Amino acid sequence: MAPLNTFRTTPARPVEMEALFPELIPHRREAVRLHPRAGSPTVADSSVGGPLLWPQAEPWPYCDQTHPEAGASPQPSAAQPMVPVLQLYAADLPELASRPPFPEGADVLQVLWCPYAHESDYMPRPQIYWRDRRTVTTVKTAPARPQGAEDDYLPAPCVLHPERVVEYPDWDLPDALADALHERFERLEEETGWAYWPHLSIAYGVKIGGYPNWTQEPRWPDCTQCGTRMEHLLTVPSVEFDGASWRTWLPLEDRPASGTVFDLDYDERRKVQSAADLMLGDMGGMYFFVCWSCPDVPFAHRADCS
Repeated sequence: MAPLNTFRTTPARPVEMEALFPELIPHRREAVRLHPRAGSPTVADSSVGGPLLWPQAEPWPYCDQTHPEAGASPQPSAAQPMVPVLQLYAADLPELASRPPFPEGADVLQVLWCPYAHESDYMPRPQIYWRDRRTVTTVKTAPARPQGAEDDYLPAPCVLHPERVVEYPDWDLPDALADALHERFERLEEETGWAYWPHLSIAYGVKIGGYPNWTQEPRWPDCTQCGTRMEHLLTVPSVEFDGASWRTWLPLEDRPASGTVFDLDYDERRKVQSAADLMLGDMGGMYFFVCWSCPDVPFAHRADCS
């Protein structure tokens, strides 16, 4: 693997969250923001939209589902190759205090999806794979991307800059606790200008662990094998920040001298805000879940948008 020698640093929160809101301490989680930026990754690199360490002897996954009509693009009648979305090597992931997001014997996570709309959410259909990089001796070249696929679902190749952060729940904050803290959240915003929901809670952008970046009410899946609620593995959203959240979630290295992201022209801002050039619905995202209790680590996904 090539060394990850460029860093991204999320600013420290502008207030002492756990001193002001000790009730949040039981709900804190660690996540790893991946900070994709345009680049030329190889199969040996962690990446978004880059080539995968795919064994030559293993068939490439295709989607043979029916695709509903969506927009002006004609839908394919034949099975279509799935496209690489994410490859993550365990060695590139800062150690998490909680369970590492790799099953025993695996050190590579790979995510692909079919870049056409699917029932019932009109989003891509994903699949994840775990593998041991030591067992891959000859690498298969991916098929060409499907002609006529949704451009918004074809991630541009990006290298990653993993960074461990702490986050607190947004949509997943229990209702009773949200009600109890409401007045204090409001007072903090009035006194400092920092709002809990966009500035101080969940980390934005592509990330491993932590909480999903829901844009609608949470829909946590239960494992179809054992019935327990699955754990959040990965969020792949449309953007790394929006018009409010950039104030705390835009990395220091990407800030203009003025400190205001809107001083960047549109193209420069998109290189940071949406380096992978994805748009899932209206500023939506896709969320991946796994069950660590079951030996084969089943997965599920959810997607939503504004």
